[in-house]
Amino acid sequence: MSSSPIGPSGGYRKLLSFRFTCLVYHATTRFCKRVFPWQEDPLGKTSGQMIGAARSARQNIVEASARSGTSKETELKLLDVAKGSLEELLGDCEAWLIDNDQLLWSESDERWQRVNNLPLDDFEAQNDILHEFSKHIIAMRKRFAPWLENDDPIIAANALIVIIRRAESLLFRQMDKIAQDVIEAGGFRERMTQLRRKQREIAEASQEPAPSCLACGEPMTKRKARSGPSAGQPFWGCTGYPQCKAIQEIEK
Repeated sequence: MSSSPIGPSGGYRKLLSFRFTCLVYHATTRFCKRVFPWQEDPLGKTSGQMIGAARSARQNIVEASARSGTSKETELKLLDVAKGSLEELLGDCEAWLIDNDQLLWSESDERWQRVNNLPLDDFEAQNDILHEFSKHIIAMRKRFAPWLENDDPIIAANALIVIIRRAESLLFRQMDKIAQDVIEAGGFRERMTQLRRKQREIAEASQEPAPSCLACGEPMTKRKARSGPSAGQPFWGCTGYPQCKAIQEIEK
């Protein structure tokens, strides 16, 4: 168990969900500049809302990652906002296609499958991360450009929908994993409680001779059984709990 209740945070640039959302953002800005000239959208309302939704998705993943170390609950809420922003953008693309009497691609459509199967390279960088990440995203944008920046805006809009759905799916899986981690290991409050208990038990063990744990070597501390045939009876429990659940009988 770490000596700090604050868990790791950051590292969002390695997340597939974030990198796909970056593609969505850059593709959306290019699509809107091309499809919604100021003469047809003088107040910039349509393009502004679409670009704003794409930006919201990207930035909420960034903020969620920053809050990951102290509040998994906040992280989940921010990722949910990001997912909602992607769904809003998908709805705008859907409405634009239908407004132009164009069908959305079926999942059985060869074009849909090709865009859905187009891979995104892993991103690994230890130094000069901002520079290396910009190179990575530009390279990936060029890989997807034949679809997302196609001369035919109908193809570009459909391809954008496919990428949005991929990003949404990745976000859902990411949120599900975080929720499972919270269930198994607890959040910030639970880690604080565990650390306080461990420090208290170590302090108590230092005042009274206690055996070392045979399993992990940590000092043991006195505890009482809460249930079962030995309820109320003292025993030695490892201060490394819950990682180590070893116990020993107290010799009388």
